[in-house]
Amino acid sequence: MKRSILMLSFVVGATAFAQDVGVHQSVQVPEPSETPMPRAPEVPFVPTPETAVEGMLTLAGVKAGDVVYDLGSGDGRIVISAVKNHGATRAVGVDINPERITEANENARRAGVEDKVEFRQGDLFDADIGDATVVTLYLLPSVNERLKPKLLSELRPGTRIVSHGFDMGDWKPDKEVQEGGRTLYLWTIPARGGSRSSR
Repeated sequence: MKRSILMLSFVVGATAFAQDVGVHQSVQVPEPSETPMPRAPEVPFVPTPETAVEGMLTLAGVKAGDVVYDLGSGDGRIVISAVKNHGATRAVGVDINPERITEANENARRAGVEDKVEFRQGDLFDADIGDATVVTLYLLPSVNERLKPKLLSELRPGTRIVSHGFDMGDWKPDKEVQEGGRTLYLWTIPARGGSRSSR
């Protein structure tokens, strides 16, 4: 009798073990996610002084009918001023840092211009900028250089570009001014096939 009970226990235990092994063998290890991790900001957030903001927008001649894009828009001050103080029809800010986007949207709400501005969280190298008439930058020389081909290929002739603090290498600016101790540069996208280096 004891032997039969022992044999029965062995069979039940072995069956349970086999079933457990089968369960573990059937579990599939999930594939690694193919979604790329967001890229870290290349340019630290350094707010543009208000005098430089106004100087940039004035240098670009922002007015009614303009669509202004600020690449690396931070807290949104250039975008907000473009529509509030210079009459731009619309302004768009692009920034890779979601915290800056949240801050910019709140600043636009406080300024009462949220219906005329948009803040997009993303990589400025991937941004759709084709409808811009003015583009503003406060980046770094190396980033400006890498961004230059995108600006020249995607922006329409006549689009104005203003950079705070840094030029674009051999692409000579149309104008260079000092505003509150800051250097501001202006370029205009040339007609297709036009000169992009020296003037």
